[in-house]
Amino acid sequence: MERPAWAPQDIDLSVPSVSRIYDYYLGGSHNFEADREAARRAIEVFPGLPKIMQANRAFMRRAVRFAAQQGITQFLDVGSGIPTFGNVHEVAQAATPEAKVVYVDNDPVAIAHSRAVLEGQKDRTGVVAADFRKPEDILGGAEVGRLLDLERPVALLLVALLHFLEDGDDPWAKVAELRDALAPGSLLVLTHASVEGGPRRPEQGDEVEGVYRNIGSPLIMRSRSEVERFFDGFEMVEPGLVAMPNWRPEGPVDQEDPVVFTGFGGVGRKA
Repeated sequence: MERPAWAPQDIDLSVPSVSRIYDYYLGGSHNFEADREAARRAIEVFPGLPKIMQANRAFMRRAVRFAAQQGITQFLDVGSGIPTFGNVHEVAQAATPEAKVVYVDNDPVAIAHSRAVLEGQKDRTGVVAADFRKPEDILGGAEVGRLLDLERPVALLLVALLHFLEDGDDPWAKVAELRDALAPGSLLVLTHASVEGGPRRPEQGDEVEGVYRNIGSPLIMRSRSEVERFFDGFEMVEPGLVAMPNWRPEGPVDQEDPVVFTGFGGVGRKA
């Protein structure tokens, strides 16, 4: 397999990555055949996954614009993945030109491509190579220190991330560590996979979890109550934790494909 110029030399092209699978769902080009094969298997057992991911991105963009309307100019996007059109820095800086954004990921391709995309924008954007399971590495990242003032409100984005953390990793404690480092008025922007309340059967959730387990990455479909726990210490912004298209829609949602109502999205404000 020929290695593209943008692919770091130390990654195994035959091992799928959740970031590159997500890129494939969104129609991106920074993925390999191993990623595409895994994505096709996931779509086979859980039809509509690309539409769900598009709804996820649309939610993210609305939440970023909402944060900017609240006067927030600092954004920390953890598990940011591979930058695609309409990413956080583009949306945030269109809404408020002084916005500063730091992307965090542990995928080498995501990091390399993020740095390439953001070259020339270092006064307002940065990239940190770190793992969500080590919040201290995120908070201690040079780009966080350079670009963000944690004494002022920050929008913390954990979009399509936490369902890749097993209960044994105690993701609730990791969110709490990040929360405690943020100033009052900060926002938590979060989406999470679930089959509760959506059109997909629990059995389909089990099957797609199995696809991800087979490539060495957990995918955990959590209940509403389990997802709500991530917002401990935050006051939910209306309309609360809902299916992603129902969070402050910018148009009618009654014509949407029912599959996009799979999973939850919400925003909370730190008191």
